[in-house]
Amino acid sequence: MSHDKMIEFLHEFFDPSLPRLNPGDGRLSRKALEMLRAAQSKGGVESTSRELRVLDIGCGNGASTLELAKHVDGTILAVDYHQPYLDELMRRAEDQGVSDKIRPLLKDMRDMGLEPGSFDLIWSEGALFVMGFPEGVAMCRSLLAPGGAAALSELSWLRPDPPEECRCFFADEYPEMKDVDANLKIIRDCGYEVVDHFAVPESTWWESFFHPLEGRIQYFQEVYADDRDRIAFVDIMWMESEQYRKYSDYYGSVFYLMLPDDAEGV
Repeated sequence: MSHDKMIEFLHEFFDPSLPRLNPGDGRLSRKALEMLRAAQSKGGVESTSRELRVLDIGCGNGASTLELAKHVDGTILAVDYHQPYLDELMRRAEDQGVSDKIRPLLKDMRDMGLEPGSFDLIWSEGALFVMGFPEGVAMCRSLLAPGGAAALSELSWLRPDPPEECRCFFADEYPEMKDVDANLKIIRDCGYEVVDHFAVPESTWWESFFHPLEGRIQYFQEVYADDRDRIAFVDIMWMESEQYRKYSDYYGSVFYLMLPDDAEGV
């Protein structure tokens, strides 16, 4: 299967109607936002009263974008490279009464064409792997205005001793995955102060991500039973859920919360 056909099938599998496209939930997004605000208050800086310029990178169908729209005063630029995801985001935003705070942008995150230093808050949940986490962290730093803040989540090793089966699976599927300490070093080396970090709870992986995908896996196994390439992709998704079922103690999605060295108010 060509690269373009594989991307087309990936979008067919991860349909815009799914609750969300990565592990997490609104409660965790709010927790991350509150922790950023608390860190700034602790530093003696009050939250700014002006409207914030917010960037949500790889927003997908908008699970994180909608939470930001409800809890941040400002305008959110929601970037994704798949128009049906943006369409679903705006449909949900209309239903929830926050569409006036969101501007969708159809762009590849690697070429967004945005001005350096033009955002007060940058958010990305489980999407920066597309360009590479180190490159994504550096890009976000360049786009932050003085006094800005960022919350980025990334698949990370939680322990140094994953079983061979788990290690081999990710050696094939995401060989760039690093442990938490390595990611924290990347963040600091890019000129941030690390506020905190926390792993997405195991229950959230199942409730918001894997369980909604179970029906998709079964459906595609039936529909594409004779299509070797598509079945191979579906099998990988099934194996990913099995890996997590067995080895969730060893890896997970980790929220990294950061302020630039010149941090002021969010």
